[in-house]
Amino acid sequence: MGLFDRLSRVVRANLNDMVSKAEDPEKILEQAIVDMQEDLVQLRQAVAGAIATQKRTEQQYNKNQTEANNWQQRAQLALTKGDENLAREALTRKKANGDTAAQLKAQLDTQVTQVDTLKRNLIALESKISEAKTKKDMLKSRAAAAKANEQLQSTISSLNTGGSMAAFERMEDKVLMMEARSQSAAELAGADLESQFAMLESGSDVDDELEAMKANLLTGGSASQPVLPAGEEKKATAPNSAVDAELESLRKQIDSL
Repeated sequence: MGLFDRLSRVVRANLNDMVSKAEDPEKILEQAIVDMQEDLVQLRQAVAGAIATQKRTEQQYNKNQTEANNWQQRAQLALTKGDENLAREALTRKKANGDTAAQLKAQLDTQVTQVDTLKRNLIALESKISEAKTKKDMLKSRAAAAKANEQLQSTISSLNTGGSMAAFERMEDKVLMMEARSQSAAELAGADLESQFAMLESGSDVDDELEAMKANLLTGGSASQPVLPAGEEKKATAPNSAVDAELESLRKQIDSL
């Protein structure tokens, strides 16, 4: 392979790549529809011209055919009148018009076939344009969706998702830690409350026991204590005063709890 061929191939490859990158699907589809509509206009003009030519040929054919028939009748009239020369001249005119009519008939048959073909092509092109318009709208919608998805994916890929997820994980750990501290505080508050109630309950037991002791002392001392002589009664009162003082001291200690 020569250097020129290689260079030509490289240039064509680069040009094709540039054209492919420059092609916008929406613009290309719109231009394709415009080109097809221009072809449709030209085809309609061609069909109209072919039909007009067919009509003229048909008129000329009918005229020459009519003239040929007229000269046929004149030739018969001249021959009937005994004018053979005039009849021969009429037959000559009839033959000329007949030959022209035959040629026009061949042209007319060809033109009818051409017009029918052009009409079929026109209908097919109109159908293709209608189908192309429908497909164009669908492809434009798909192209727009593809562009939007591409932009979305580009946006997503440009985001620092790793750092964001790491931040979410750190915040989740922090929330879990806060919940754990809150639960611990609640448990400690509950334990403290239980201890306070336990102290109150124990304090009630001591008070009940103290009251029972006081009642027992009061009732027991007046019922079973023997009557002492006056001198010994004073001696016995001193120990009772000491007990009362100790009880009073115990009561104060319990109240201060």
